[in-house]
Amino acid sequence: MNPNIPSIEQLKEIALPAPVSYAPQTWGWWVLLGLLVITALVIAARRYWQWRRDRYRREALVRLAQLQQRSDDLNALRELPELLKRTALSMPNTNPPVGASLLAKATRHSTHEVTDTPLSRAGSLPQGPAPFGGKDWQTFLQQHIRQPLPADFSQQLAQLAYAPDATLRALPAEHRQQLFDTCKHWVEHHHVAA
Repeated sequence: MNPNIPSIEQLKEIALPAPVSYAPQTWGWWVLLGLLVITALVIAARRYWQWRRDRYRREALVRLAQLQQRSDDLNALRELPELLKRTALSMPNTNPPVGASLLAKATRHSTHEVTDTPLSRAGSLPQGPAPFGGKDWQTFLQQHIRQPLPADFSQQLAQLAYAPDATLRALPAEHRQQLFDTCKHWVEHHHVAA
């Protein structure tokens, strides 16, 4: 062998560098990671809260689908106004807390001390949809949805609730379907204050 040519035995394995860590190297990346985790948790909590808040809406849609399956039944038609009213009553934040009107009076007349007792609460009526009928009910329904409702929608609901059976039997199938579609649209798309 030629002594000038290096032999393979003289070769040594090259030492590899330490593997690169997946952990961020500077504090700025840790802050960014923390903000991303907090943002993800806030979004998840908000979605869960909205999902729980809209439980009444999901239940109303299920009941509406059941009623629509038997749309030829007069009892199903008569239940539509009740279902819409129950849905409106179940909306969060439609009724002010008990005593809210007293608090408003107390802030206007700060010289008089107002106590919140059951007797004083008896005078304050809920401001939600419960006392509504006719034009007030139509206004309430329209205020909680962006798209316009039919102008006589509350009258149609009153007709479903109180008209004689012969009148309801005379309703054409297209009109019944339109009523179900309008009710479904309102239940799906009505606005709830956050």
